[in-house]
Order: sequence, then C-alpha cells, then structure tokens
Amino acid sequence: MKLLVRNLPRTTSEEELHALFEPYGTIQSCTIVTDKETGLSKGFGFVTMPKPGEAKAAAKTLNGYDLAGSKIRVKKADT
Repeated sequence: MKLLVRNLPRTTSEEELHALFEPYGTIQSCTIVTDKETGLSKGFGFVTMPKPGEAKAAAKTLNGYDLAGSKIRVKKADT
C-alpha cells in the first residue's frame, strides 16, 4: 500500500522518513518529492509498505504526528 505523507519539514531526509515508518513494518520504498530546479524538498513524500495491515497501522498512528514542529498528515495515496 502506498502512503502519501504531507506537511513534512523541508529538512526531512528520506532516511529520517524511513526510520519513522520502520517500526510499523516492512518498507518497500520511501521517497521525498523534490523540486527539479533547486533539489529542495516540496514538503511531501511517499512510503510504500507491502502489507496493507502494517500500512494502515502506520497511517493511523502517524497521522498528526509532530515531526520537528510540523504535524504530518498520512493517508493512502490515490494511485
């Protein structure tokens, strides 16, 4: 299941995002979307978890989580 993670602090790395979701299960991929010109984070990313139960648990627990002063929003990605 692919999750959309929004409202990420612009300084968040893919490694930090991966570490945030890792306690909830297996992570297939983890990507932060960046601006093509500047290379800076656009403040959102995607985490793909192969087991839907683990992904739902992560989304439920981490939605509204305070990450470096920003409350992140996590939901199923429309793909």
